[in-house]
Amino acid sequence: MKKVAILQFPGTNCDLDTKYAFDKLGCKSEIIWHKEQKIPSDTHLVVIAGGFSYGDYLRSGAIAKFSPIMRSVKEFAKSGGFVLGICNGFQILTEARLLEGALKRNENLHFISRFQTVKVENSDNEFLKYCQEGEILNIPIAHADGNYYIDKGGLRELEENNQILLRYCDRDGNRAVVNGSVGSIAGICNREKNIFGLMPHPERAVENILGNSGGIKMLKGFIL
Repeated sequence: MKKVAILQFPGTNCDLDTKYAFDKLGCKSEIIWHKEQKIPSDTHLVVIAGGFSYGDYLRSGAIAKFSPIMRSVKEFAKSGGFVLGICNGFQILTEARLLEGALKRNENLHFISRFQTVKVENSDNEFLKYCQEGEILNIPIAHADGNYYIDKGGLRELEENNQILLRYCDRDGNRAVVNGSVGSIAGICNREKNIFGLMPHPERAVENILGNSGGIKMLKGFIL
């Protein structure tokens, strides 16, 4: 049974949803308060859950990156451990410089909350290994600061290293402008493919009663 550590900051609101999803996959999951100094030694995956850490004051994720637990997360990631940041977690990973780029205010300046189709760009990684490249998934999004930005040089490196995981698309797979993200990017990973960040919420799509269960197909890659 693999151990999943789910980080909780003041303002996190998706920790219990995330725990439910990984418990459903048969994991031993534990919620870790941000003031803890260490994540459990037997952790297989660290998840930085979504929400509004510190009320998104200053910038989304900008304060959370200074929390004590993040030192342990950086050590864990440096040693090759898997880290997944969902929505606010993605924002925290970019602020902590564990992932390249930045998340800005949505182009239309509105909070967006709905199901959104995304296209799998790269499945050669633990996160999306049960998905097919080109596959279209319908996953909830809920964010005001999901506008992913990276400069042209950085974007070229992401593309050359197959670090772009997901792009927003329409139901036919054509790129869609959702929040202004460069290249319609919805999720990326680092070069070593052990740190992952995405704006959609797979933990909110794990049962058909919730709309669909496509999120399980994404999350189980870490576990099975």
